[in-house]
Amino acid sequence: MTHTSFRKLAFLASLSVFASSILAPAAFAAEDGVTKVTVAHTQAYKPYDFINENGESDGYEVAVLKAVDELLDQYEFEYVGTTDDDLLIGVESGKYDVGTKGVWWTEARADKFVFPQHYIGTSIIGIVIRSEDADKITDLESFADYSGSLVPIGAQNAQYAIVDNYNKNHPDKPIDLIAGDQFEAADAYQWVLEGRYDAYFNIKTSFEANVESEDGEYHQYADQLSYVTYEGIPTWPLFNSSNQELADAYDQAWEQLEADGTLEKLQQEYFGYSLFDYVPEGYQIGDEL
Repeated sequence: MTHTSFRKLAFLASLSVFASSILAPAAFAAEDGVTKVTVAHTQAYKPYDFINENGESDGYEVAVLKAVDELLDQYEFEYVGTTDDDLLIGVESGKYDVGTKGVWWTEARADKFVFPQHYIGTSIIGIVIRSEDADKITDLESFADYSGSLVPIGAQNAQYAIVDNYNKNHPDKPIDLIAGDQFEAADAYQWVLEGRYDAYFNIKTSFEANVESEDGEYHQYADQLSYVTYEGIPTWPLFNSSNQELADAYDQAWEQLEADGTLEKLQQEYFGYSLFDYVPEGYQIGDEL
């Protein structure tokens, strides 16, 4: 073999090692045998995942994963705050081992990530109505009877699929589902107050933070708007496709945390109510939203 050929082979070998390091999951075993796990989370999705005033990873989903980590001696979790897009791309590529950001299950995501057996939380959804109509509108069925006039939802928005699925299951009491463009929440609240529409489909924590909270951006509407809960959509941590073993360990720890009351305690701490109570009875992963 010539000297030049040897240099080419050495270069190709080093390139192969470099490519493997880029594509491989972030988890690695330290000298003490404990596997390091990088957990990505969003930075401002209170109270699910955020960076607190001390610059620390915080939020309900982060707290659950920290409790999981305490039960898994073979792993050590490290937390990284990042953007929504970087989290999804990073977990898929192996830059991060786990990502959590209030994610709903979808078939497309199930093709890219490992979903554990147990969901981590719940995103509670429902409608914002005028408080003066609260005695007439108590659920989606009574809203459909009242008028069914809903602020338009973007066709690509997961909430559109939820209302569409509701209509399929309630053909005798459909909601007026219209695909619309993206708009500011302030517009939707104002449209409801003006009577242009009679309800705005929204996430409960968003209404609580923006309207009910005294420092909320739209707190001026607090006395005029009310929230009617529909149901809870489970949220999941996403695992890199090669991390099935880690997802299985999460599930085992989750079962212990559920049994000893830790999950309920954390839900009360971060939300003031039980998230899991809103999940439809008999829910199975893969059920239509």
